[in-house]
Amino acid sequence: METQTAEVKHLKVGTMKLEIHPSREAAGAAAAQAAAAALKELGTHLDAIGVIFATGASQLGTLEQLTETTNLPWNKVCGFHLDEYIGISTEHPASFRRYLRDRLTQKVAMKEFNEIDGSAPDPKQVCQAYAEKLSAANLQLCLLGIGENGHLAFNDPPVADFNDPLKVKKVHLDTVCREQQAAEGWFETYKEVPEAAITLTIPTLFRVPKLIVSVPGSRKAQIIRRTLEEPISTHCPSTILRTHPDTTIYLDPDSAAELDGVPSTI
Repeated sequence: METQTAEVKHLKVGTMKLEIHPSREAAGAAAAQAAAAALKELGTHLDAIGVIFATGASQLGTLEQLTETTNLPWNKVCGFHLDEYIGISTEHPASFRRYLRDRLTQKVAMKEFNEIDGSAPDPKQVCQAYAEKLSAANLQLCLLGIGENGHLAFNDPPVADFNDPLKVKKVHLDTVCREQQAAEGWFETYKEVPEAAITLTIPTLFRVPKLIVSVPGSRKAQIIRRTLEEPISTHCPSTILRTHPDTTIYLDPDSAAELDGVPSTI
C-alpha cells in the first residue's frame, strides 16, 4: 500500500493532526496504512487488540485497503462497531452489521467480532451488555468518521455529552444526520431512515488511545472547517477531537476545500 507522501499537506490543531491527500483514494490508503502499522505494532506485544470500526461512505476506501493488507494480526483483534439503527434487520442494505460483514468480517479472520443487535426487542439491555463487553476489552484503536452535523458515532449535537456517564446508549437521530444517510444512498429518502439508534458515547471513544478518522468528500468540507475553528462544544461534537492525544484526520481535496488559508498549526 502506497500513499503519495510528496503531495500531502499536514496541519495540526490543538493535539489533533490532519493530512490532506491528493485524492479520495490516497486518503483512504493513508488511513489504512496508519491502521495497519498500528495493528502490526500492537500485535508484537498484545494477545488481544480491541478495535472499533466505523461504517458509512467515509470508510469504504479505508476498509478496502486495510482488508487487503497482508500479515496483519487479525487473529488477535477483538472487533466492535460504533453504532447501529434500532429496528433494522441485517438484510437491509443500510444495516451496519451487514456493512461490516460484507466489508470486514467476511474478508479477514478476527479473533472475535461483537455486533450491536439493533433488532433486539430491548435496546436498553443491548446497550448494557455491549457496554460490559467494551469495559472488558483492551481497546487500542478506533476507525472513525465525522458526520455533516459534527457527530461522532451517532452522538448528534442534541444528544452529545462529553461527560456522558454511559458507555453505550439509545439516541434519537436529528434531521441533518438522517438527511446525510439518505444523501449517501443508504435510503431513498431521509424519512425512511430510522429515528433511533444505539451508539457508543464520546467518553467511550476517548478511552481509545489512537483514533484514525477518514473524512473524504465535498459534503464534509464545511464540517471540517467547523471542527477546526469553532469553540469546543457539543454544538459541533467533532471539535472535541482537538483535545484527544492521538487523533489523525485524513482528508481529500474536496473535504479540505474550505481550509485554504488555514495555517499549518493553530
